[in-house]
Amino acid sequence: MGSPNITLGKIIAGLRQSAGLSQEELADRAGIHRTYVSQIERGLKSPTIVMLLKLSKALETTPSKIMRQFEAESGW
Repeated sequence: MGSPNITLGKIIAGLRQSAGLSQEELADRAGIHRTYVSQIERGLKSPTIVMLLKLSKALETTPSKIMRQFEAESGW
């Protein structure tokens, strides 16, 4: 079982890339700073539930889908 922050960061990065968004575009859609998106994607920050809600909306998905993918990939 790896670091939860790194696993979640990779999932967010993958969803962002699949949506064809830059980190800056995702940050703008979520109403956060681009450097925070970068820190999440690199596993340096652990997003709060409010941040997960903002990111999921910006990625046009649901928090539950992100968490299901997290569970599948992390073994948590």
